[in-house]
Formats: sequence, structure tokens, C-alpha cells
Amino acid sequence: MSAPRRALVIIDAQLEYFNGLLPIQHPPRDESLAHIAEAMDAAARADVPVVVVSHQAPEGFPVFAPESPTFALHPEVAERTDSAAHRFTKSFGSIFADTGLDEWLRENTIDTVTLVGYMTNNCVIASAAGAEPLGFTVEVLSDATGAIDLVNSAGSAPAQQVHETIMALLNSNWAAVTTTEAWIDAVKSGNALEGDNLIESAARGRKTD
Repeated sequence: MSAPRRALVIIDAQLEYFNGLLPIQHPPRDESLAHIAEAMDAAARADVPVVVVSHQAPEGFPVFAPESPTFALHPEVAERTDSAAHRFTKSFGSIFADTGLDEWLRENTIDTVTLVGYMTNNCVIASAAGAEPLGFTVEVLSDATGAIDLVNSAGSAPAQQVHETIMALLNSNWAAVTTTEAWIDAVKSGNALEGDNLIESAARGRKTD
């Protein structure tokens, strides 16, 4: 297997998820932020291109409005963006929807995107699924992403359950899910990371019934 040509993609590491209406609940937001910063530093040392994405809603919107103080990147991420290879805003969940990112990745001969940032239950899962028809390999760092508690007319789920369920779902089909530490080791060695597959994941699931 050839060495992956990676880009580290920072998804929406904005203050909305810390001081706004959508505070990350699991993993603890300060811990996931520290892992995002750690991954960015490791990428810089290894010459892995870093892509920084921000979500932008229309003016006056309750979240991610460009005039809101919570639209800004968290300072821990902002101070590391000067050396970013690419930076853009998006208006949909997926980082690929109407952004031109797929073209930029191909122009830079990148075949693997490593996703960190927020939220697990929205933009991370949308981006991982969106990469499939485009032919990109996806990695997700489980401790550098995060989810929120959810309650709506269809039911409810605490953030930890949301996050852990989506990590298992992604690893079964759309991504190789790992920790920041394991990813850094893979970057240093030039190794690819392997996810699982849906058939074997389902078989193991049946054995636990």
C-alpha cells in the first residue's frame, strides 16, 4: 500500500462551540481542542497541508453569523492558521458542498483527508460521507472532534452516546477512526490507517445480541 498523501482538515473550530449556543459536550471541549492543536502542530512538523474551514450563516442568524463574536476561530486554532495551506468558509454541513475543496485536493495530489473539529453529529459525519463519491480516503480523530446532547421530537441522546455511536458508524464504512496520538505515529511512519468494514462490523454486532 502506497503512503497516503494527507491533508489535515480543521472543521469549524469556532467559538460558537465554546461560548455560543452549541457548546460541545463530549469529549470535553477543552480536551478536544488540545488534540486539534496537537494535530496541527504535528502536521506542520511533517509538512502535511492544513486546511482550515469555518461555517458561515447569513447575517442575523442565531449561530455562525459573520458579525457575531462567536463566529471567530478559537484562539488556539487561530494562532496556528498563518501557515495553513488553504482556508475557506462553507454554508453546508459537508466541507465538499459548493466549496471547491475536492478540486484543490486533487490539484495538490492529496488522496486522504484527516478530519478534526466540530460537530461529530453534523459536519464531521456529513464530510466523511461526502468524501465517498469523490474518491477520497477519510480519517477521523475521535479525541479531536466532539458532539452535543440532542433532544427533539424523534428522541434524545446524550453527547457521549452520540459521539461514540457515530465513531463506530464511521469506522464501519466511511473512515478510519483513530486517536490523535495514533495518527501522529502514522504520519511519522508514513503508514495508512485502516478502518473496519460494514460486513464484519455487522457480524460482530450479531454476536453481541
